[in-house]
Amino acid sequence: MTHLVYIGNKLTNTGKTATTIDTLGCGLEQSGYKVTYASSYTNIVLRLIDMLWTVFKHRTTVDYVLIDTYSTLNFYYAYAVSAICRLLKLKYIPILHGGNLPERLKTSPKLSAAIFNNAYVNVSPSHYVKSSFERSGYTNIIVIPNSITIASYPFTPRRVAPIKMLWVRSFSKLYHPKLAVDVLHLLEKKGYKASLCMVGPDNDGSLEETKAYANTLGVSVTFTGKLSKPEWILLSEAYTVFINTTNFDNTPVSVIEAMALGLPIVSTNVGGMPFLIDHSTDGLLVPPNSPEAFVDAILKYKKDDTFCKAVIKNARTKAESFDWTTVKPLWKAALK
Repeated sequence: MTHLVYIGNKLTNTGKTATTIDTLGCGLEQSGYKVTYASSYTNIVLRLIDMLWTVFKHRTTVDYVLIDTYSTLNFYYAYAVSAICRLLKLKYIPILHGGNLPERLKTSPKLSAAIFNNAYVNVSPSHYVKSSFERSGYTNIIVIPNSITIASYPFTPRRVAPIKMLWVRSFSKLYHPKLAVDVLHLLEKKGYKASLCMVGPDNDGSLEETKAYANTLGVSVTFTGKLSKPEWILLSEAYTVFINTTNFDNTPVSVIEAMALGLPIVSTNVGGMPFLIDHSTDGLLVPPNSPEAFVDAILKYKKDDTFCKAVIKNARTKAESFDWTTVKPLWKAALK
């Protein structure tokens, strides 16, 4: 049995949103791999120590070390873990999640080269990150998309009448949650009846800031906090459009999930989003930091029901290509 050590922030028990270490790890276990995880410590120093110790502890039995790699603090975790893998001559595979990783290649070129040039292979969830890495001279990169279990997402095509917006993400400045509030405020100023529900845990204090901002603008927003996957899928039945307001992104699973559910998507045109969404075919892309552009896109769905139905149908078809049954063979090939 192939033994994998999976390194990442496994923090769902502390109120954080499930990430790839939870979903991919589960899929790999169900596919017959033995998976050892690190780490679930909330303290960042203890988490790093646990990650390094777990790799060292299993050095004689592990076949591959998978490393969730982001562009902020986790980047240094990835560097440290990759360093011990190189020292112990272990095969390691960075999984390139961070939408701002292309910028990290420029700001930390030596650390980036140490991590990525020495990897067994680098796995990118999107062609966006792959192309960015290739422009920086990296060649050992393959694309394996983030996956979902399509059967978990009942397809219900929506009409944007009334305008009921759903936002699902961790509250972080990177994801610009205040923009969602601006969109609601502008819709109301234009005389449209609209509502907004924002789902997700706080990551950096942005949740309270967004609540205060909504109060300042005098708009009513529903904040649910963290919900389980089944809970927010059930909640989504009451909403008619999904908005993604981020300033940096790769291939967010929440957007793929919304496409699977039949929610028309409006997203900022940043990072990997144009690689995920074909504008006007399976979603609408708008400039970042522009509530006016979001409102125009939402109204396009509302006023053109035929267009909205076509986009929703195409989005569901694309979401089906992210099903684990399609993605699993790509991982099996990488881990052969």
